[in-house]
Amino acid sequence: MTKTDVQLKRDINQELAWDPKVNAAQIAVSVDQGAVTLLGNVDTHWEKWAAEEATKRVAGVRSVAQDLTVKVLNDHKRNDSDIAAAVQRAFQWNVSVPDTVTAEVRNGSVTLSGQVTWNSERQAADQAVRYLKGVVSLNNLITLATLNVSEVQVKENVETALLRQATVEANSIHVHTSGGKVTLTGHASSWRSMADAEDAAWATPGVNQVVDLLQIAMSS
Repeated sequence: MTKTDVQLKRDINQELAWDPKVNAAQIAVSVDQGAVTLLGNVDTHWEKWAAEEATKRVAGVRSVAQDLTVKVLNDHKRNDSDIAAAVQRAFQWNVSVPDTVTAEVRNGSVTLSGQVTWNSERQAADQAVRYLKGVVSLNNLITLATLNVSEVQVKENVETALLRQATVEANSIHVHTSGGKVTLTGHASSWRSMADAEDAAWATPGVNQVVDLLQIAMSS
């Protein structure tokens, strides 16, 4: 049964309150035809991410726009030098982050740069910073190296990967390729399915950009 916006807002508020990583009292939820907006303040960048993930877990959510501001607690405040040092230590201890990744910190905002081979390495760098104290925002500008793979081969490899994965409805997803760019269109039954389809595309050799235009299929 399709939820009304009122029902969806209630379920999201309950999910945020249920998640121990989120202080739901600081977050306001707005819903318009399944499109959700999160407003308010959070204590850490990690909580900002967790609030978005909690919202996506709720059935009926079609899109999430979050306008949450990180207001760092006094106990978590760090100067830029301390944050930069913590970022470098996190990278050094993470086997998935190559030495080519660099970080710049300004007023608690971290910008990641450099070039890596796989998107999973770019995500690993992002995740390594997400949990650090004092971080108020994260801008990931890491690029992917270009591999010499034909468009036809990229398309075939992505479609084959989608067919292999149990959580992805491959028949409802369409793959379009242009150089190293892959565009996914169609429908997915859940945010998990959508994320898995995107990950499958990123894991394909020769892909340096993924445009996810998938929509959540709503039950009637």
